[in-house]
Amino acid sequence: MEILYTTAQEDGFHMPAEFEPHRGCLMIWPERPDSWQYGAVAARKAFARVAEAIAKSEKVTVLVSFEQYDTARRMLSSHIRVLEMSSDDSWARDVAPTFVKNESGVLRGIDWGFNACGGLVDGLYFPWDKDNKMARKICDFMDTDVYDCRDFILEGGSIHVDGEGTAMVTERCLLSAGRNPQLTKDEIEEKLKQMLNVQKVLWLPYGIYQDETNEHVDNVCAFVKPGEVVLAWTEDENDPQYAMSLADYEYLSKETDACGRKIVIHKLPLPKPICMEEEECEGLLYWDDKPTREEGERLAASYVNFYIANKAIIMPAFGDAADEKAQKMLAGLFPEREIIAIPARDILIGGGNIHCITQQIPL
Repeated sequence: MEILYTTAQEDGFHMPAEFEPHRGCLMIWPERPDSWQYGAVAARKAFARVAEAIAKSEKVTVLVSFEQYDTARRMLSSHIRVLEMSSDDSWARDVAPTFVKNESGVLRGIDWGFNACGGLVDGLYFPWDKDNKMARKICDFMDTDVYDCRDFILEGGSIHVDGEGTAMVTERCLLSAGRNPQLTKDEIEEKLKQMLNVQKVLWLPYGIYQDETNEHVDNVCAFVKPGEVVLAWTEDENDPQYAMSLADYEYLSKETDACGRKIVIHKLPLPKPICMEEEECEGLLYWDDKPTREEGERLAASYVNFYIANKAIIMPAFGDAADEKAQKMLAGLFPEREIIAIPARDILIGGGNIHCITQQIPL
C-alpha cells in the first residue's frame, strides 16, 4: 500500500455509483453498549441478516474486535470473511474507505478524516481514534493505495454519486460547525470535485428530521440510475419532515446533473414516526453520565437507507404499512434485482440503518 498525496481527479480516478458492479462489501460487527441495546444481541442478529443477504451476490467482509471474533464467526456463514480489526463503533459507510477507480479498473481508497460526525462540537461519541484509522488499515489489508485526506472531515454517508460526474450532499451536514468550519462552501465543493472526480455537486438543503449525523444525504436521497433519484417523502404537512423534503424536492426540480439532464425524482414514502420505547432505552449504557437515547425520542427512519448489492436491494423494514409501498417502488426502479426487506429497528436504534452499516467495494 502506498499513501498518496495527489487527487483522484489529477490521477484519472473517480468514484463509481453504488448501482455499478461490486467486488464486495465491508461491514463492522456491532458491540458498543451505549449504541446497541442489551449487549448488541438483537443488533448482531440484524447485522448478520444484512450480511447474509448481501453475500448472495458479492463477497462480504465483516470487521470485528478480538473479543467478538468467535461470536461473529459462529453467527456468520463460512462464505463471509471475518477479520479482526479494532473500531469505536459499527458505521462502515462512514469509516471505511471511499473507493475510486480508473478506466483500467485499478482501485484506490480515500482516507477521509473522521471525528464521529462532529468532533467536540456535536460528535456522537468519543474517542474516535480507532475509527479514524480504519480506512487506511482496510486499504493495507486489501493491498490498495490510499489517498491521504485526513485533513478533511467527511463521512461516506454524507455523499452520493451517479458515476457520471454528479455528487449529492446536504448543506446541513457538510456545512456543519463540527466538520470543516475553516472552509467555505466553495472550498468544500472543490475538495469533493478533486477527490471524487465529479464536475457538479448538488447541495440539498436538508436530510431526515432528527438525523443525529447532521442529516446525511444517504438517509434522504439516493441515485437509482444516472439522472434519477429517490427522495424520502411524507404527505403529512404537520410533520416537520414535510417542509424539509419539500425544500429538497423544489431544489432538485430546478437543477440538472453534470450531464445537463433534468433530474427525475421518485417520492419514496416514509414510515410513520418511529420513537424509542422505555424498554429499549433501559438496555443502553450511559455515555459520559448521560443517556444516549430517551423514551419517546424520534428516530431517523427512512427507506432511502438501502444498500444496492449486485443482484439485490437490501432495504430496511419497520413493520409499517409503508413497508410494502416502498418495496414495490424499489422493485419498479430495480427490476433486475431482488428486493430483500429486513426488519431494521434494532439497527435504527443505534443511529443509522442498512446503508450506514455497509460500504461497497467497486469492481
